[in-house]
Amino acid sequence: MNQQEINEGKTLAFVSYLTIIGTIIAYFMNNDKKNPFISFHTRQALGLWLTYFVLGWVISAVDSWYATLAFWIFFSVLFIFGIVSALGGKSQPVPLLGELFQKWFSSTGQ
Repeated sequence: MNQQEINEGKTLAFVSYLTIIGTIIAYFMNNDKKNPFISFHTRQALGLWLTYFVLGWVISAVDSWYATLAFWIFFSVLFIFGIVSALGGKSQPVPLLGELFQKWFSSTGQ
């Protein structure tokens, strides 16, 4: 990945973290050119959003303020980490799950 690809991909990499719709938009807008920086962050964002929805469903069954608060803090930190990484032009996987997201979604955006 060179600096030009990073600079061109910062906007879509950022958009991919905003909502699940942003992830879908970034994925389809990156289909033609295949910018590796955008692909990396799209995989990270997709993994975060899918994990968010699955764990959110589980946490909703627990019905505890502590579990809900921990859930929100955990995902807020991970999303902020991803956004800062994207805007900073870095390809750093999110802590704990980022490497797994890269493996699981390796066919996405290639």
